[in-house]
Amino acid sequence: MVDQARLSLSLRVLRAFKRREDLLPALQNLCERYGLSHISFLVVHSGGNAGPYPYYCTTYPDTWTQIYVDKRYFDIDPVIHVVRSELLPVDWSALDRQPRKVQNFFREARSYGIGPHGLTIPIRGRNGERSLFSVASDLPKREWARLRASSIHELHILSHYFHEAALSASGLREDDRYRTLSGREGQCLQLLAKGRISKQIAADLGISQNAVKLYLRSARLKLGAATSHQAVGRATFLELIEI
Repeated sequence: MVDQARLSLSLRVLRAFKRREDLLPALQNLCERYGLSHISFLVVHSGGNAGPYPYYCTTYPDTWTQIYVDKRYFDIDPVIHVVRSELLPVDWSALDRQPRKVQNFFREARSYGIGPHGLTIPIRGRNGERSLFSVASDLPKREWARLRASSIHELHILSHYFHEAALSASGLREDDRYRTLSGREGQCLQLLAKGRISKQIAADLGISQNAVKLYLRSARLKLGAATSHQAVGRATFLELIEI
């Protein structure tokens, strides 16, 4: 169930942050709003010549962040490998933790208050960017399951919005051109953001379900989005739609 008021407020708050130094407070705000212990955003590849891991922003403790960098945990963290093969969110419980070095990594992370539960959303940008948006929780397992189920749709949209904002604020992407959305394309994206599925959107707009799918597909193509959630996040960032 989508909390439309919470999503709208979260997007309005994110929209107010324009500079690179604003990004950490933005993540802290989302942590408080969604009852998460931490959020981390990592650009794995910028799509240009900046090299691997050109930018990250995290609410993790500074001590853990420094240990992570110094010990080159980028090389063994199974979350990093998610971006290479996945498009959908991945719960940390589904990650391969069999290798001993991975077990030790998660054990050390836990000692700094990271986890034990988490969700990572891989993001593939229109210019070849690859990013990861991860949320962590220290709630009991059942409470985490409820939180994940109630917020995953919103977090999916917010992750793509944050990706756009972070690349713009950090100078890793110049403003690029886009094609204006049609009225129907914008309406379909707005209803999708509210958690409506194609059949419900068709009923709301009085059009066929096939037409809805075509409008969503054309919106994705215009925005260079791989998924409809990414299209919603990008369209919101570009102020083509308002949620």
